[in-house]
Amino acid sequence: MSIRLARRLVAEFVGTALLVCVVVGSGIAAQQLSPGNSGLQLLENSTATVFGLGVLILVFGPISGAHFNPVVSVADWLLGRHNGTGLGCRELAGYVLAQTVGAIAGSMLANTMFDLAVVQISTHDRITSGHLVGEVVATAGLIAVIIALARTGRAALSAATVGAFIGAAYWFTSSTSFANPAVTVGRIFSDTFAGIAPASAPGYIGAQILGAALGLALIVWLYPDASDVAADITTPQDASTRSTNNLASQQSSS
Repeated sequence: MSIRLARRLVAEFVGTALLVCVVVGSGIAAQQLSPGNSGLQLLENSTATVFGLGVLILVFGPISGAHFNPVVSVADWLLGRHNGTGLGCRELAGYVLAQTVGAIAGSMLANTMFDLAVVQISTHDRITSGHLVGEVVATAGLIAVIIALARTGRAALSAATVGAFIGAAYWFTSSTSFANPAVTVGRIFSDTFAGIAPASAPGYIGAQILGAALGLALIVWLYPDASDVAADITTPQDASTRSTNNLASQQSSS
């Protein structure tokens, strides 16, 4: 593994861990500060997530692209695999592993900060047909927003725009917009306001995969040349990282 790839995987691990820590930690705080008021709890949780996600994209975007989400990384790989602009197969596997392990670590960190058992298993059953539709919509929208920004040369706005979309989707989707398989797995490990029961997670992940496929199909139809900007998902990386990524992708596809 090259040093540059190692740095990118660390960025994805730490970024995803901190994202889940923000989601779970703010959920715990909201539950403690506003007991019995689920609307206020959701407002507190979503506000913290919007700001936290925006900051994390700004900090880690120049290193790894700030995917923090396996379906975003898979979309990057699918878009760029023919012309070497996205992730290679080895990079994709590393990103997904780093994101998933990071998400679990983030949940454990949030539990620890609030003096709860470090490892918990959520009992929050979320699975309904409406929730699954909500996850399809939220994930499709997320993928479409990210790729559209990259394709139109506005990827630098991802911190604000992606954060804004996720914040809105907390409220307009019945599932409160997980839109991320790694985050879904991580949230299993905290039996709090933000948790999800293990039995609900596979349905959410399946809906997220379907949503990502629909969002990607839509954006490729709208922008047939979207594959040219796979390296700018979610945010443009610095020049040295971009050139290394492109070379590795070309080698992986050859």
